[in-house]
Amino acid sequence: MQKTSITIDIETTINSGQVFLWNKIEDQWIGIDGQDILILRQSPFGVRSSGNTSNFFREDDNLEKILSNISRDKIVKKAVKQSPGLRLMRQDPFQCYISFICSSNSSIQNIKSMLENLCKKFGTKQEFNGYKLHTFPKAEILAKASMKDLIECKLGFRAKYVKNASQAVNSGKIDFTLLKKADYFTALESLKKTLGIGNKVADCILLFSLDKMEAFPIDTWTQRILLKYYKKNFDNITEKPVTEKKHEKLHEEIVKYFGPYAGYSQQFLFKMERDLNKKNWL
Repeated sequence: MQKTSITIDIETTINSGQVFLWNKIEDQWIGIDGQDILILRQSPFGVRSSGNTSNFFREDDNLEKILSNISRDKIVKKAVKQSPGLRLMRQDPFQCYISFICSSNSSIQNIKSMLENLCKKFGTKQEFNGYKLHTFPKAEILAKASMKDLIECKLGFRAKYVKNASQAVNSGKIDFTLLKKADYFTALESLKKTLGIGNKVADCILLFSLDKMEAFPIDTWTQRILLKYYKKNFDNITEKPVTEKKHEKLHEEIVKYFGPYAGYSQQFLFKMERDLNKKNWL
């Protein structure tokens, strides 16, 4: 297992709305990251991978610098103090992409169920360290899947989005390697050309798998947080849904206020507010 001197709270991080295909079995978390099975253990800390996944917890980030930077805001500082072991994860981009397309108008438990169904029907069965799981389906498999099979995975209206999004990756219209190298706005607009991807879903994909630390996903919870704690700081936040025009202006205000690691701020605030409201995680 990989070792680290950085304090990472695995349970807090897994239960922060970033990932869904995870289960806790005794003292270990078992999950899927693309074509790999991961086994995480808190004490002694370790990350075991069946394949190529490495640096899942972004251990190359300068956490001391990042936490110092975002903690200049007193609300974020409180959120960091509440969950000091929370980290962003660097996920398999295709799995993250499909996961957040499936997240539209759904609970964490339902998202997990949909993704598990996709893995069982379309993924590859693997055994690793005594655990048998199905890996996440490859883009070419989902691109060729029938609508009937996708609907049987309980995707509902999301089935057509998943098929279309998979076809975009399989055809090369969406290239995650290029998106990682692109600037934030170029990557955002590229993702939004795909059916079923709006600003919130695109920002989640950018933040959790494509290294865009300035991405700040805005959903009902984030909007509530900004209205509750920061109404005086942002001109473009209201109780109404954030429009396309307002999203760009609001994002500029957010990055100006929270700084280049705005995405880290968002994650700590999101975790704090959901816990405050006693909302369920995995």
